[in-house]
Amino acid sequence: MSFAVRVPDLSAATQWREFVTVCATNRWDGVKLHDRSLTEQLARHVPVLYVDPPVSPATPGRRPDIARPTAPRVRMLGDNLAHLAPVVLPGLRRQGVAPANAEIVRRQIRRAVRDLAAAAASPAASPAAALVEADVLLPAFGAARERLRVYWAQDDYAGGAALLGLDPVRVQVAEVKVAAKADVVIAASPVVHAKLAALGADPLLIPYGCDPDAFAGVESAPVPEDVRLPGPVAGLVGHINARIDLSLLEAVADTGNSLLLVGPIDPAFEPGRMRALLARENVLSVGRKPAEELPGYLRTIDVGLVPYADTPFNRGSFPLKTLEYLAAGRAAVSTDLPATRWLDSSLIVTATTPPDFAAAVTAELQRERSGQLAAARRAFAECHSWGRRAADFAAAIRVARHDGSVSISGGDRPGGTQ
Repeated sequence: MSFAVRVPDLSAATQWREFVTVCATNRWDGVKLHDRSLTEQLARHVPVLYVDPPVSPATPGRRPDIARPTAPRVRMLGDNLAHLAPVVLPGLRRQGVAPANAEIVRRQIRRAVRDLAAAAASPAASPAAALVEADVLLPAFGAARERLRVYWAQDDYAGGAALLGLDPVRVQVAEVKVAAKADVVIAASPVVHAKLAALGADPLLIPYGCDPDAFAGVESAPVPEDVRLPGPVAGLVGHINARIDLSLLEAVADTGNSLLLVGPIDPAFEPGRMRALLARENVLSVGRKPAEELPGYLRTIDVGLVPYADTPFNRGSFPLKTLEYLAAGRAAVSTDLPATRWLDSSLIVTATTPPDFAAAVTAELQRERSGQLAAARRAFAECHSWGRRAADFAAAIRVARHDGSVSISGGDRPGGTQ
C-alpha cells in the first residue's frame, strides 16, 4: 500500500512560518480528550500541526469506531491548526514492527511539515519550532527538523503497560530513551514528575486542565429524557473499566442514593458484578454520550465521583473528570490520588475505603445546594483551565530555547511547576 501524504489546499497555512508539531495519543476526531484540549488552546499562541496516533488497515477490526484508513492527508482545521492522520503497517507497536512504523510516521510528518512550510513560503531552514512527543514506542523526534524536542509524559506508561498488553520493561526502557533525547520534559502528574526526576530528567509539572466554558451553561441545559432517577443523584462521567474500583460504586448504591453512570462500560470489566449493579432500581447507565450533551447530564448530578482503584497507572494519572465536575459547579468525591492531593482543595472530598467513600458521597448529597459554593468550585476550575495550561506549555518551550530562535510567547516560567 502507498503511504504518500495527500495534501489538500493549504492556502490557509500562509502564516505558518514557525509552528509546533504535537504527536498525540488520541485521535482528533474521537472523543475530545487532553491532547486536543491543549492543542486548541496552544494554537492561540502558535500554529500547531496535530498528529493522530497512527492506525493501520487492520485497526477497524478491533476498533469499530475508526473507519478504514485511506492515504494519510493533511487538512486545515483553522488558520492556526492543521491535522495529520498517519497510516502504518499492521502490528502498530509490536516489538518487531514498531521500528518500521516509527520510521513511516516520521516520513509522513516530514512530508506534512515540508508542505506546510512551502505553503507559508517559509525562508527558515526549519519552520518547526518544536515537536511534542507523547508516544514512547513510536517516537517521531527529528521528523519535523524541529529545533526543540519536547517529551510530554502524560501517564505512568510502564505502570499501565499491562492494560494495553505491553511489556512494562520494554515501555520503561523506551521512555528513558525518549526522555534522554528531549530538550524539555513535561510531566502531566506529580507521580510521573517524581519518577522522571528519579531517572535523571529535569521535568516540568504541567498537569491536565479543564474547559470551564464547556460547562458554564449546566444550570440551563436541557434535562435528558433518559434519566429517571429521584434526586439527589451521585454520578460518574467517563469510561467504566478496570481503572474503576467497583466496590466503591456498589457501596454508594448500597446507601439507597441514586447513582447515574454516563459513559461506555467495558464488557470485560466484572460483567457479573456490573449486571448486578445495573439491576438495582436506584442505578442507571445511559452509556456513551456526545460531549455537547454532557452539561444536561451534569445538571442532573449533584455529586461527581472519581472512584479510581489504587493501581500504579491510576496513581500516575491526572483525572480530567475531577476538574470538570467542579467546572460544572458540582461537588466532587474522589479516592486519595496524588493528583487530588496536588490540587490541594477542600472543594474535593477524598475517601478510600468503600464505607468511607459512600459516607462522603451521602454527606455531600445531603449538603444544601449553595450558589456561593458552586461559584467557588467554578472559580477553582477556572484557575486550572486548559487556556492556562497551554500558556504554561508555550512558556516552557520559550524559556527552554537554546539560541533565541524559538520565539513562542507565553509569559514566564510555567505556573504548573509549583
